[in-house]
Amino acid sequence: MSNKKENNKDKKEYVAVGGQALMEGIMMRGPEGSAMALRLPDGSIDVEMKKFVSIRKKYKFFNIPLLRGIVSFIESMIFGYNCLMESAEKTSLDDLTAEEGDSKLDKWLSDHFGPKMMSVIGIVSMVLSLGLSFLLFMYAPSKLFTLINEKLFDGGILKIRTLFEGLIRIIIFVGYMVIVSKMKEIHRVYMYHGAEHKSIFCFEAGLDLTVENVRKQIRFHPRCGTSFIFLSIIISILISSVFALVLPDFILKSTWRWLVIKLLILPLIMGVGFEFIQLAGRKPNKLTRALSAPGLWMQRITTAEPTDDIIEVGIAALKAALNGVPEKEEAPAETAQEAESPVSTEEPPAVSEQTADENN
Repeated sequence: MSNKKENNKDKKEYVAVGGQALMEGIMMRGPEGSAMALRLPDGSIDVEMKKFVSIRKKYKFFNIPLLRGIVSFIESMIFGYNCLMESAEKTSLDDLTAEEGDSKLDKWLSDHFGPKMMSVIGIVSMVLSLGLSFLLFMYAPSKLFTLINEKLFDGGILKIRTLFEGLIRIIIFVGYMVIVSKMKEIHRVYMYHGAEHKSIFCFEAGLDLTVENVRKQIRFHPRCGTSFIFLSIIISILISSVFALVLPDFILKSTWRWLVIKLLILPLIMGVGFEFIQLAGRKPNKLTRALSAPGLWMQRITTAEPTDDIIEVGIAALKAALNGVPEKEEAPAETAQEAESPVSTEEPPAVSEQTADENN
């Protein structure tokens, strides 16, 4: 009995932690909420708590298995994109404006939309991104298969449509990631992505959140969004294959009819993918490791080894997500002038007695 009690005492509390790389920063989610840490142009680290309450916490209906994956994906996409746009506005975009001045387009947008200019740019960018994703990962593979099936095989390979399209999507996805990783700005984001993973691994290991401890961690995490996307492609092949077996041929022969079916089953694919990613993070075994392997391989492209200054940003974001941002003490009168100069936000004390569990 005494041994069981001791073992229970040694068990660490399970805490939900996840994150996302930004432009010159990292957003982390934890028990205290969502925190965004940015490396500002003056070299300081700005840490800010962001208001975000998931609808899954408000209504239990949206937290049931499968459905919660769809809700989580949509919420993460919207909230994460807003954080990304804000980080760009506070860091890199400010530099570009200072160096190059306002273009005619900038002036037109500023005159017509004023303070809402960044919101308008964000909405337009999101619409274009979604349109490009649909074109590359859904329409292009389906149209390519239709052409090959009709022109080269006279409709004889219809039954392997889902496998063919899945392989094309994987090739496009990997190629796209490799190409964008060569861009200087994106490579910086990938370095922050690596720091995000390393910081969470350090926390999960129960170590103090220091640069030295974080640096030692690996940068490939099984609950990464990259793994989720890659796994979703594999799951889509399996689920689409089942539908292809029962649907009549006149649907499979038509690019647009087949695309409608794929759009209808997309929520199911996201839900299944989310549940598996959570399972892989909580209960690693031979099966989950095998299915997670392709996503982990992809992280060799979408993450990069961070420098110490980038690791500091990851630590600051994670500490704030765990403990919140402490209020700054008022500076004494004789040092009031010094207090007015820009300084980095004070970091809360390190936390090393908890482990994390959430999509990062």
